[in-house]
Amino acid sequence: MVRAKKQTSDETAQKILDIVKKSLDDGKAEDISVIDLEGKSSIANYMVVASGTSNRHVASLAENLQLKLKEQGFKSISEGEEKADWILIDAYDVIIHIFKPEVRSFYSLEKMWSIARKDI
Repeated sequence: MVRAKKQTSDETAQKILDIVKKSLDDGKAEDISVIDLEGKSSIANYMVVASGTSNRHVASLAENLQLKLKEQGFKSISEGEEKADWILIDAYDVIIHIFKPEVRSFYSLEKMWSIARKDI
């Protein structure tokens, strides 16, 4: 995946984040976590981590989210749809990880970012 630069302002990032949270909530994603990356990373303003209950649910959450972003005029790119146990969506200002629970537990992204915050 080619990583694009952050698009724009905090206002745009917040709009994207709102779409992401609503879409995931509407799709019945579980354990939605938002990590504020401002001042911690230049890759994005926010990272969102959520779980789906099965491969089909993970794929559906990702597909619907990308459709909602597109409808609102925001671009995104993704990878992981083939296996659908971890789909990464790059919405430029917001990075979204949608996992099956066991895969999420294995990679522990939230823990990794909380440790990074303490070290900085």
